[in-house]
Amino acid sequence: MPKNKLERFAELQTFPNCIYMSYQKAFDDRFELKGKWNAGHFRNANPIILELGCGKGEYTVGLARRYPHRNIIGVDIKGNRIWVGAKAALDEKLDNAAFLRARIDFIDSAFASNEVSEIWITFPDPQPTRKGEKKRLTSPRFLERYKKILGPGGIIHLKTDSVLLYEYTLEIIRENKLGLIDSTNDLYGSHTSTAREEVKSIRTYYEAGYLAKGMKINYLAFAL
Repeated sequence: MPKNKLERFAELQTFPNCIYMSYQKAFDDRFELKGKWNAGHFRNANPIILELGCGKGEYTVGLARRYPHRNIIGVDIKGNRIWVGAKAALDEKLDNAAFLRARIDFIDSAFASNEVSEIWITFPDPQPTRKGEKKRLTSPRFLERYKKILGPGGIIHLKTDSVLLYEYTLEIIRENKLGLIDSTNDLYGSHTSTAREEVKSIRTYYEAGYLAKGMKINYLAFAL
């Protein structure tokens, strides 16, 4: 019988690969793992990669499988979804995968300067209304937060079914003179994209659904 939300929340608290950052610790900037993820959790010095708005953690788990010598952290506020990825990582004994239950607004309270090497944003809410623009995960408001935690040469990846979010992000990159590394509005049909293999080989639950409907997937990689 499938577990309900309350059962998942209770079990999630016992998972050693899942960490919760309270609002109070975020506001007070006293989260205990900030600047200490490698030493305090992973017990190694490997590069850290984030999946923001990770949902069920398909990319977090997929990247952890592909890169055993990198530490992958999925970030999302919804524990019911995180449970799926966290449970899969535990079952597969993926010690390089972890999950942080926190609001992405507070990402710079969870990680220190230069602590992160790469960020993946996979199928986020495009926030299509004008009012929701500041909530887009590629808006200047969020990019300023990422800038505080990304190390030199750090890359941001965006995969989305939303043409609006894709074009919006391209405009933000142009306006702020950021380093565009790759872009395509048809990831699986483009012959010009230089996207790395993990961009295509790891698919989220939503992505699989979009592709089944014949929808195109947009992809961007850029540096701050």
